Amino acid sequence: MTAPTDDRTAPTPSVPSQEPPTVRLPKPTRDDRRTEIVTRLLDSLEDLVTRHRALSGDPYQVDLHAELIAAEVAHELSVTRSALRRNPPLRRAD
Repeated sequence: MTAPTDDRTAPTPSVPSQEPPTVRLPKPTRDDRRTEIVTRLLDSLEDLVTRHRALSGDPYQVDLHAELIAAEVAHELSVTRSALRRNPPLRRAD
C-alpha cells in the first residue's frame, strides 16, 4: 500500500506563461459618443413611458402623476444636455 501524497508539495511542471493577446478597440469618435448619448435619452424616455403607463390607473392622482412624469423628463433632458456639452460637435471648416 502506498502512502497518500500531498499535491501541494508536488513539483509543478514548468509551462511558459502565455498572456492572452491584447485586443485594442478603436477609440470612439465624437459622433459615436453623441449617438450613444442620444440613444440613452431615447431609451430612458421609452422606459419612462412604459413605466408610467403601467402606473396610470388612479384618477385621483392624475395631477401628481403628470408632475412626476414632467420631473423625470426634465431630469433626462438635463443629463443629456450636460453630456452633449462635454462632447460638442466638430466645427466644419468652411
